[in-house]
Amino acid sequence: MMIPGITNLIQIKAWGWPLVAFSLQLGPFLIGATLLGWLNDQIRRDGSELKEDETFSLGHRRSRERDLEREIHRMSIAFQMATALNATLNYERVLRMALDLGTTALAETDTDESQIKSAIMLFENSRLHVAAARGLSQTDLRTSLPVADGVTATAIANGETSYSYDPPRDPELRFLTAFHTTRSAVCIPLRIGLQAYGLLLFGHPREAYFKQERVTLLETVAQQVIIALQNARLYSELEQEKQRMIDIHEETRNKLARDLHDGPTQSIAAIAMRVNFARRLLERDPRATANELFKIEELARRTTKEIRQMLFTLRPLILESRGLVPAIEQLATKMKEAHNQEVIFEADEDSTEDLSLKKQGLIFSIIEEAVNNARKHAQSKQIRTRMWRQDEILTVVIEDDGVGFNLEQVDSQYEHGESLGLINLRERAELVNGILGIDTAPGHGTRITLTVPLTEEAAEPLHRPGFATQDLPIEETPLTR
Repeated sequence: MMIPGITNLIQIKAWGWPLVAFSLQLGPFLIGATLLGWLNDQIRRDGSELKEDETFSLGHRRSRERDLEREIHRMSIAFQMATALNATLNYERVLRMALDLGTTALAETDTDESQIKSAIMLFENSRLHVAAARGLSQTDLRTSLPVADGVTATAIANGETSYSYDPPRDPELRFLTAFHTTRSAVCIPLRIGLQAYGLLLFGHPREAYFKQERVTLLETVAQQVIIALQNARLYSELEQEKQRMIDIHEETRNKLARDLHDGPTQSIAAIAMRVNFARRLLERDPRATANELFKIEELARRTTKEIRQMLFTLRPLILESRGLVPAIEQLATKMKEAHNQEVIFEADEDSTEDLSLKKQGLIFSIIEEAVNNARKHAQSKQIRTRMWRQDEILTVVIEDDGVGFNLEQVDSQYEHGESLGLINLRERAELVNGILGIDTAPGHGTRITLTVPLTEEAAEPLHRPGFATQDLPIEETPLTR
């Protein structure tokens, strides 16, 4: 017995934490309402039977009362488990508790509970894999199903509960040895909208075991499973994102420490040594001292520029006061002054119109990182940065005429934690909902393309499967070599 409108509420996808919290509060109510509704039907049916037959013996009445007490106790346990299911954010615990909840809701006795075979199967690489199970063998736990035929394929294709009354002969269930002793099985798809995550599978030796009231309970459990799984996955993704941010901050601190050690720290040490030398030289050759002081002054000026460059990288104040385009122009100027690196910057005047300061800061950090990588590793004479806006898409291209590199080889190094350079670029691109494309090869220079959608409508086609930044029209203007 389902409450009207509950199914639609269950199928809302949890996009953010407020909705997740709503799901956590709604879950136990849904399970409890369904269970209590089913129990109310049982009591009403028993009452009708007693009214129809006044000759019921006292012993029969007491037997029915004991049965109802057991049902109430079982429903109470199921309700408690449903509450616990929606209170946990541990992915594996959600799977285990979901099977326990389904088994408890089904079983009539302890013996009956031991006869129930159950599994939660989730999609991985277009096949169903056992994520959690009760009563399956170790061989079954390693089994995957292609979902090409049989009751599983029917359930996934139709998005509805499907039955099998001969599981050992089912084209796919026959691969699960535990189901060779069952005579009935039910498959309930775990899906939201058009997206299927997997299915809930139960089997029993009795042929007519899965009556409508039992299946109704399982369907309610299945709806709660998908919500609980989404909650757990969202939490896991947030934890992973938190760890990525920690890694980025750690890499930034390490980079700052390296830059300080290799730049200003060495320069200041050199200044101290030269001042000491000039002090001793003053006693022997005052004229030569003047020349040495001139060199110390030049070294101090260069050190000051290096420190200002680092401060600009850490917090470009011009970005906050004047915007992204002037900040990049100043970056190009500082690259020429501090490193004698030519950086050409071209941009449409209105390319950053209505762009939030946060997005401007992230885009600037991507450009600054890409330009620095080209300066340090590409051995390029010229770095060119172009930025333009077409409709509701902002495109940034950073290219150099340097030596290029093997992208696959560099990506493989990240698995061993050797560097986070390109990972930082890609993750920052994700923070602006953008796509980062890298086109490079040894001896052919490097082109980095950042595509940033400025509206939700513009973001949709960019994130469709198969989209590539190479599909966007880019004006071909080769660099001077």
